[in-house]
Amino acid sequence: MAVYTEVPDDALATFVESYGLGEVIAFKGIAEGVENSNFYLATDQGQYILTLYEKRVAVDDLPFFVGLVEHLAGHGLQCPVPVRDNEERAIRELCGRPAAIFTFLDGISVRRPKTKHCEQVGRTLGQLHLASDGYELVRPNALGLLGWAPLFAHFETEADGISPGLEQLIAGELDYLKAAWPTDLPSGVIHADLFPDNIFFRRDEVSGVIDFYFACNDAFGYDLAICLNAWCFEADHSYNITKGRALFRGYESVRRLSVAERAAMPLLARGAALRFLLTRSYDWINTSSTALVKPKDPLEYARRLRFHQTIENASGFGLA
Repeated sequence: MAVYTEVPDDALATFVESYGLGEVIAFKGIAEGVENSNFYLATDQGQYILTLYEKRVAVDDLPFFVGLVEHLAGHGLQCPVPVRDNEERAIRELCGRPAAIFTFLDGISVRRPKTKHCEQVGRTLGQLHLASDGYELVRPNALGLLGWAPLFAHFETEADGISPGLEQLIAGELDYLKAAWPTDLPSGVIHADLFPDNIFFRRDEVSGVIDFYFACNDAFGYDLAICLNAWCFEADHSYNITKGRALFRGYESVRRLSVAERAAMPLLARGAALRFLLTRSYDWINTSSTALVKPKDPLEYARRLRFHQTIENASGFGLA
């Protein structure tokens, strides 16, 4: 369960009172998520989410995240926005942690995405990219190309303990992408983590996007490639080209990909797979067996990376 910091009843009541949100009538931890402590909060005035920011989220990044969701919501994207307290503060401190209260979104995440969900996700991602235009704060992608080799260095000698040959796979891919990575693609603010648990649906329609704590400035096509990896592979690790077509179709119904973005999609898909292979491998090695959150299997992304290495052009993903 992703609750790292417990909140005593008296501290919670005092905290909520400073927002003028009424009396607390329900409060419970939320199991999803790995970065922060999240709680469902209900008062006699409404439903909310309380987030306590743990050590993996830099305090200096919080203004970027808070300002971004306010900007996106102001441009029509459905996402949680911070509730400001009686002194108009969005970020407070609770139990020794930076904390914020956010509006509540109705809906559920889908565990087994269908083609119709992939099209909706593509459309929503395109809307997010357009809505981010004009957002003035900038946050570099710490888990982009320049961050991959330093991250690998932390566990390189232990990689083959996860799976024989993994060290060679990652090292070779790093060398290849460093030489081939595109640097002039259309860019802006991206979500960078739009997995199925970070988007809600109601009656097969998107009801909102959550968890912007990896959001940063990078190529829009890279964000789309992350979704390709997250949404278009089946439980047996096979690529579903029908879902891929739907994802691209939804995205291009809002924002048309450039010729350069189409040409770069195989590279971007490889980079996206490598990014999650690296972070999952690092967590697999460095997470204690007694940790609250079980690390995710990195080999899922080793398989996806090997698949992407066979794709010569974007048509192999279903992009016309």
